[in-house]
Order: sequence, then C-alpha cells, then structure tokens
Amino acid sequence: MPWKVQLPMSIRQEFIVFATQADANIAALCRRFGVSRKTAYKWLARFRAGGDAALGNRSRRPHASPSRTAADVEQLVVSLRQQHPAWGARKLKRRLTDLGQPDLPARSTVNDILARHGLIDPAVSPQHAPHQRFERERPNELWQMDFKGHFATDAGRCHPLTVLDDCSRFNVLLRACGNERLETVQAALAETMRRYGMPEAILADNGPPWGNCGQDGNWTTLGLWLVRRGVKVLHGRPHHPQTQGKEERFHRTLKAEAIGSRCFRDNAECQRVFDAWREVYNLQRPHEALAMATPATRYTPATTRSFVETPGPIEYSPGDAVRKVCAAGRICYRGGDYRIGKAFIGERVAVRPTTTDGMMEVYYCHQRVAEIDLRVQSEAR
Repeated sequence: MPWKVQLPMSIRQEFIVFATQADANIAALCRRFGVSRKTAYKWLARFRAGGDAALGNRSRRPHASPSRTAADVEQLVVSLRQQHPAWGARKLKRRLTDLGQPDLPARSTVNDILARHGLIDPAVSPQHAPHQRFERERPNELWQMDFKGHFATDAGRCHPLTVLDDCSRFNVLLRACGNERLETVQAALAETMRRYGMPEAILADNGPPWGNCGQDGNWTTLGLWLVRRGVKVLHGRPHHPQTQGKEERFHRTLKAEAIGSRCFRDNAECQRVFDAWREVYNLQRPHEALAMATPATRYTPATTRSFVETPGPIEYSPGDAVRKVCAAGRICYRGGDYRIGKAFIGERVAVRPTTTDGMMEVYYCHQRVAEIDLRVQSEAR
C-alpha cells in the first residue's frame, strides 16, 4: 500500500530514522506506519541515494559554500534565529552543522552575532543555564504525560495533550484536544501506541482523567485501561511539578516556539501548527540534554510491546487470595472490609502477603494498588 495520504511528511521522516537504525525491524515498522514493504524499501533506497531531499521535503543542503564570506555565514545564523527565535547559540550552531554548513565560528562568536543583531534579551539569558538531569536508560521505559494549560481559539478552547519519552525526549504525542475527557485521551493514546508500541510505564500527575486527586488510591478508569494492557501507571508527588520536569520543560518550549501569543481559528489550525513544530522538535532541533543531538536519533519504537487491542482474562498466581471488588469499591478479606477504590468496581484483585507480619498488598494485574493492615480492621490504604 502507498503512504497514507493523511500522514504528514514528519511521519515519513520518522519512519526513515527508525528504519535506518541498527537492528531495525522493517516488517514491524511497516505494520505500525501502514505501508507495504515494497514501498518502504523504495523510499529507503531513495533516501540512501539522495537524503531527505529524495523524500520530497525541502533540501537540507546549505545555502552557503566553503567559499562564502564571513558575512554570509553571519546571515545564515541570523536567518536561522529568525526562524527559531527561542533557539540559543548552541542549538543554532549544531543545526547549521547538521545542515552541512562548514567553517562555522565558535559558539561564543555565534552568541556575539546574535547580540550584534539585537536578537538576545539580557533578562532571559540567565534562565537557560544548564542544570542536572535525570533520565531513564532506554526508550519506552517511561513516558511522561500531561495536558498543557488550555488556551482560547476563535471557536472555543484548545487543550494540548502531550506525551514525551523520558530517555530520548522524543515527543510521541502532541494533540490539539477540544476537552480533557477520558474518551479523548484514551483514543489518542491508543493511536499513539499502535504506532510506537507500548511503554513499560507512564508517569502522570494527580488530576483527571489519569488521576483522582489522591482519592481512592488515585485510580481512574484510564489508569485501569493502561494497566490491563501491561503498562505500569505512576503518579507524581502532589504539589511537586518537578516530578514531571521534562514535560514541564517541553511545555515551555511548545509555548515559546509554537503557541506564543498568536491567535488560532480552531483546533484544526492548532493541530497543523503542532504537526509542523513537532517535526522540527523531533527531527531538527538540537537538544542540550542529548549533547545537542535530536530526539529522533535517540528514540526507537517499542517493537516488542505492540498495543493490546483487547486484553485477555486476568490471571493471578495460585497462592493469591482473589476477591471481586463490590459496588462500593471495597473487598472482604479475613472478616474485614477494606476500601480499594471505585475505579475497580466489578474487577478481580489479588491479596498477597508481605514480609511484614499483618501487612498485605492488593494487586490488579501486575500493579500494586493498595495495602491492607490486618491489625487495623476495615481499612485499606
């Protein structure tokens, strides 16, 4: 089959990036991206022969040559900065290097060029000092998920839904949503995981639709939907947004480079802008946390964890004490009545002992969802 008409050029570029990685599974990638092997190998051959230009995109060949004067190089720096006003000297130099521009000046000289042209705000520069970072070791070990604060359009409101891979900073999902309801998020996640596979875990905050603001163990229908498909669900500490620091930073970048103070007609226009910017972010924009590499060069789809459309029955170990959660969100165990959470009503959970006498753990599928202290009757936490 040919490339799907509705797929933006960035998706084709993503396919090429993933397909040219070591040990790439071309057949699996073809299924995820909806192309035939014949088409995929045709475009791989064209890419290897002619690079990105052969994919139908704008040529990435530099407008400058080694014989150009310093003034021409300076103009390249200024022009790229005008295209990406939020990029600093390090990103600009790395991007020009990636584009093949030779004989570039030092980063400090690039910074001087920006200053001479009035393209640096002295009040903003100190905010971009490097800081210590922590990240997972491999792609898809953890995704971070959140809504960026909504903003008004001429037709209503846009709620940007974003999902970021913790290891590579690759943005797997950027969706202009009209609301923050369960059905909207679930459909977007399903589409994303069909393309990139499922992560081992997802980290979200404590608000709906993925959190319950700390009540009932913070479990919601969306959380159970993820757990049933083999994804571990994690929640950040209340009132500690730094737990999802990469998502917070991504949202600042999204606002600075894509949203700004511009006006949008509707969410369809928002999505077009988001798609174009996502291509730049994943495939072109050097990332300081990645030693100025791009996220796409560090990301690989989870080919061994395909999306589970319809999960099978839950199976627990023979030694587990299995209980069905009643209509009040509670279970009975050894004469006690314990709260598990209303999200689990009608579901089967397993009670397992711990190494502490009198303490039991409650599991739903693979996920620990509650703790029971047999020394305190009718309580679960």
